[in-house]
Amino acid sequence: MPTPTPTIYETGCSNGTAVPAPSSNPGLVNDCVALMEGKDTLRGTTPLDWDYGRAIATWEGVTVGGTPQRVTEVHLRGRGLTGTMPSSLGSLSNLVALGLSGNELSGSIPPELGNLSNLQVLVLNITGLSGSIPPELGNLLNLTNLQIGFNGLSGSIPPELGNLSNMRILLLQSNELSGSIPPELGNLSNLRVFSLAVNGLSGSIPLELGNLSNLRVFSLAANELSGNIPPELGNLSNLENLSLEFNGLRGSIPPELGGLPYLEMLDLSGNELKGSIQPELGNLSELRRLDLSENEL
Repeated sequence: MPTPTPTIYETGCSNGTAVPAPSSNPGLVNDCVALMEGKDTLRGTTPLDWDYGRAIATWEGVTVGGTPQRVTEVHLRGRGLTGTMPSSLGSLSNLVALGLSGNELSGSIPPELGNLSNLQVLVLNITGLSGSIPPELGNLLNLTNLQIGFNGLSGSIPPELGNLSNMRILLLQSNELSGSIPPELGNLSNLRVFSLAVNGLSGSIPLELGNLSNLRVFSLAANELSGNIPPELGNLSNLENLSLEFNGLRGSIPPELGGLPYLEMLDLSGNELKGSIQPELGNLSELRRLDLSENEL
């Protein structure tokens, strides 16, 4: 069987400059190929300085580490990049952090990113991305920080995200997401900051979200949610900020919310809540802001 002809990327990355001693580090050669393929997808007013004539460790936004050396981080925040997000980034098998926020990309999040089994941080805020959230992101079991807010993402939230048990920050706000909130997100027991605000989510608030006992900041504001506020949210014993404003929530305010010892901000405005204001809210000794306006209390 004939030996495959090396691609232009493989030839360039094996020249001994981009990757020193390439024959002894094929993994870094593969990383170089993935980045150079990605460079052809990413555009910008000023091109990226990724070049076969310079060591990969000196490339803009690229961090190399480990023994043998591999690409561990790619950060290109606010770089003025256009084009689409490269699927080749899914080949950076040792990548720990990927950040492309503040660019002007188009198209969707590549499902190939679900192959990055070592990834801990994925930040794609304000990138212009559209399409759905790939369920393959639920394979990133080491992920602790997922931020893909302020884009044009649509469709439903994949229940597979409930597999990410190490997640501490999950920000999906200011997109065009629809459908119901998956109850599987109640499995994210290490979550500290969680926002689904400013989307088109509907249905009720899953009572399973009351299992997120480490949560500090929680926002479902400005959606189309209905039904009652689950009394299970009173189990969020570390909560400091609860924002449920501008939905279609009904029923009464659960007295259980008065048992949140660290709550500093509670905003339930702009709903259809009825009944009396629960006296238990007077137990919130750390409360600094309370907004119950535009209801039927």
